Amino acid sequence: MTALHNMSCKPQSGAALSRTEAEKLLCEIPGWTLNDAANEIKRSFEFPNYYETLAFVNALAWVAHREDHHPDLGVSYNHCKVRFSTHSVRGLSENDFICAAKIDALNGID
Repeated sequence: MTALHNMSCKPQSGAALSRTEAEKLLCEIPGWTLNDAANEIKRSFEFPNYYETLAFVNALAWVAHREDHHPDLGVSYNHCKVRFSTHSVRGLSENDFICAAKIDALNGID
């Protein structure tokens, strides 16, 4: 488990993380990828059935609500694609990486 998992999201303003800063934090959340513009991280999760997919989505929603930081989701029968960015900075913030680490912990990924 990373140190990010134990952190909490804070209101963000100002500049987004640079590509270098984002790549450094990305090392703490294996399996997540940075898009070409370095303004979003994403990860896909697969499940054996619809029930387990929705259970994950509901647990993710609880974490997102508690942290007040919400991802974009793509949900299908056995698949959930999660994308994080911070709209207030028009790119990535530490909050995106904190939530990604918490989502990994939900799914038993360290």
